[in-house]
Amino acid sequence: MSISRGKAQSPDHVDGDPLRGVAGAACGDEVAAHKLPSANRAENCSLPPDLAVRKVIVYLLGSLGDTVVSLPCLHLIERAFPNSERILLTNVPVHAKAPAAADVLGASGLIHGYMNYPVGTRSPRALFRLASDIRRFRPDVLVYMMSIRSTRALRRDKWFFRFAAGVRCIIGIPSARELQRPFDPNTGLYEAEATRLARGVAAVGDAAPSDIRNWELRLTPAERHTARTALGSLAGKPLVVCGPGTKMQAKDWGRENWRVLMERISARFPQFGLAMVGAKEDFEVADYALAGWNSHTINLCGRLTPRESAAVLEHASIFLGPDSGPMHLAACAGVPCVIAFSARELPGIWFPIGRQHRIVYHQVSCAGCNLETCLAEGRRCLTSISVDEMAAAVESVLSADSSV
Repeated sequence: MSISRGKAQSPDHVDGDPLRGVAGAACGDEVAAHKLPSANRAENCSLPPDLAVRKVIVYLLGSLGDTVVSLPCLHLIERAFPNSERILLTNVPVHAKAPAAADVLGASGLIHGYMNYPVGTRSPRALFRLASDIRRFRPDVLVYMMSIRSTRALRRDKWFFRFAAGVRCIIGIPSARELQRPFDPNTGLYEAEATRLARGVAAVGDAAPSDIRNWELRLTPAERHTARTALGSLAGKPLVVCGPGTKMQAKDWGRENWRVLMERISARFPQFGLAMVGAKEDFEVADYALAGWNSHTINLCGRLTPRESAAVLEHASIFLGPDSGPMHLAACAGVPCVIAFSARELPGIWFPIGRQHRIVYHQVSCAGCNLETCLAEGRRCLTSISVDEMAAAVESVLSADSSV
């Protein structure tokens, strides 16, 4: 993975760790510095023998990106408990551009059913109903795969699942020390989210997030057929896939930038076709951007499911976009990604899996802000990324492709 550093001055420390030059590293690789012990234990239980585990609940909230980075752990859970019924306790996303986990996992067999978690609720009735649903399911094991939370939230979750819901064996609730995210001063990267999740489930084995085989979505022949049909004549051409849309203003590189970049790429690589992917709400920005392309194009935004979009990405020579769900889908297929990456997250946490990508990430003093809308700073981490930088990154990928 190659990562482009910005010219803006970096802070001396962010969250207590030095942000040095951001160098290449593969997401999923173990962070060399400040290693933490794996959460290699099961809370409140002795882990049952694999064949004795008949029912498993996986607790994971989020949408497309969160679900995709959990894939290595979900594959591990299937391997560890092959005879179990596996249920995902998850939220129904409220944003139109945020697909539910069921739309991502589909008929993969990694998960057999879903239980709705009412995010943010403080309703005793809703929580009592959820606890009752879990008790009726009678899980042998609950695998905790949540994002980093406060120690207070962890205590609350542990109490709810152990005492209210009656789960006897809980895997993956981290200790206070394990809440720290390791940082590697040699690469300038923080531990990838997929690696952190893998640490949490180490009690049942090695999720091996650096192995691309553990990111397999298990797309069906029907999903691949739908993708090929949607692409039409583009299915047989060298293909650039772009997903310029994002549900967060803080990740938006700007439609003018995408249009100029499309003009630049199509002039340099006229043999390529262009397919746009994303939610139906992304159709307009995608249509505006593809107007800069000189040859065959298609706008598939809103026309395909997330899994069918993943099947389209299997045809791609390269994926272009912001930090987004489609970026992670492309990485699952081994497709090189060129990404205009917002610094709302610290470098490395949400970078796509693999070393083949070109991440254009500008370090700024406000890196790691976690803002969804950036007004005070005017998204300077993104506005400082030039079309020239992105075009050079695309050139480096496509010029190195022997099939081009």
